[in-house]
Amino acid sequence: MSNTSQAPRLKPFDMASARRSVFQAVIDARREFGGWTVALVDGDDRALTYDDIIRASFALGSALKAGTRAGDCVGVMLPTGAAGTLAFLALSAMGRIPTMLNFTSGVAGLKSALRTAQVKRIVTARRLIEVAGLEDLIAGLSGTEIVYLEDVRKNLSLTDKLTAVAGKMAPALLAARPDPKKTAVILFTSGTEGEPKGVALSHENILANVAQVLAHVRVYPGDVMFNPLPIFHCFGLTGGTILPLIAGIKVVSHPSPLQPKEIVRRVEQFRATILLTTDTFINQYARASDGDELSSLRMAVCGAERLRDETRAFIRRKSGITLLEGYGVTETSPVVAVNQIETNRPGTVGQLMPGMEARLEPVEGIPGAGRLFLRGPNIMLGYIKPDAPGKIVPPEGGWHDTGDVVSIDEDRFIAIRGRLKRFAKIGGETVSLAVVENIAAALWPENSHAAVAVPDGRKGEQIVLVTDARDADRMELLAWAQNHGVSELAVPRRVICTASIPLLATGKTDYVSVAKTVMEA
Repeated sequence: MSNTSQAPRLKPFDMASARRSVFQAVIDARREFGGWTVALVDGDDRALTYDDIIRASFALGSALKAGTRAGDCVGVMLPTGAAGTLAFLALSAMGRIPTMLNFTSGVAGLKSALRTAQVKRIVTARRLIEVAGLEDLIAGLSGTEIVYLEDVRKNLSLTDKLTAVAGKMAPALLAARPDPKKTAVILFTSGTEGEPKGVALSHENILANVAQVLAHVRVYPGDVMFNPLPIFHCFGLTGGTILPLIAGIKVVSHPSPLQPKEIVRRVEQFRATILLTTDTFINQYARASDGDELSSLRMAVCGAERLRDETRAFIRRKSGITLLEGYGVTETSPVVAVNQIETNRPGTVGQLMPGMEARLEPVEGIPGAGRLFLRGPNIMLGYIKPDAPGKIVPPEGGWHDTGDVVSIDEDRFIAIRGRLKRFAKIGGETVSLAVVENIAAALWPENSHAAVAVPDGRKGEQIVLVTDARDADRMELLAWAQNHGVSELAVPRRVICTASIPLLATGKTDYVSVAKTVMEA
């Protein structure tokens, strides 16, 4: 475990550190922590120092910039690790805009993203295509230039190599100097409920969020972060890639969160102290551990989905890890709130990041809570919508409408009640679909559950529960609700048992696919 007797790096929130480019922030970190310091460990255990990262970024950036102009969007379709990190930084160093592509979204999803961000070139790797079986995906992207990193490395020119040497010696002189308020990256919303939108984040957005987190969560010089989350997801990019590089925390990356046995082994091997994860994944990792493989972890930060009480209890019994639930959305770069070890309040996602404002708008039928709007330095530049490619539409008045219904207590702790789209209207009454899933989780904690609302001619809507609990019975749900004082409206009209609940690569439930399953049934 890290030496917590050392002074933690907890700095008051200051926007001054955000007024630079992301690549300049990495250059500054190299100066602060030393070029010889190991900053990143790849999935194959290869260690990269800050010097290695700066040198490789300039060599790769010099090669990749050919045929593009400053400000062009270039697709990055790579897993978490050295390749993804270096491609991101290489493009950023040359003033191009990395556009992070979800290679699990299928041909239609990728084509939509390419059109939305006006991307004509994708940087990827042959190894990814082979290992993930993406040959058909690549074949379906005809008309888009595909650049393979293996080919780029093999064909580096003398100019590229000289740029790498010069870049290591005087990086600030060679790197592009974009306006910190301009676009640094384009990501896409998760698409849990429809077609993904592009989200344009500025350098200032990302670095402000890094500064907010480091002013809120204590990290130590000896901490080692383990990040298995995809780099095309904002949690994996900002929290698991950019933040540790800037904060001087060694990050051990892993190409997929779906390899629990291997992840548990590597957490133990590198004595990781911080794990970025989700409720779904931390359950898998704990079940994959046979002994004290996870004992080095002093905290696991859980986002992307609700952290269930059943998960807290299971992890406490199995591994004794402190779970910190947080909340974020792509549009906020992404961290909005997170619990702290010193003030960890289960059932909430912690307190708002410094420098942010929140307001609640009343929602009919949901007392004591409201629709959450957010404003602050980490709020996106705006959406890029599929029907208006390349056009950034800023949030009105700087306020982002999260679409989430939350309550905020007297101590400013935020509790998520659900997404506005995740409520059903039954006979004029508002019912949270999250409550339906909570009932199922209380009865069958070992299984996964997803509730959706479908049209009902008599009552407006009806609730259907999809579960991988083979023996799930509606009458058990009804009995639990009656015994615990929960309205019977929260008992689904129908239960559909399935082999598995479809998930997105981020670990979130894929409600679009769940709804299709329900309609087909």
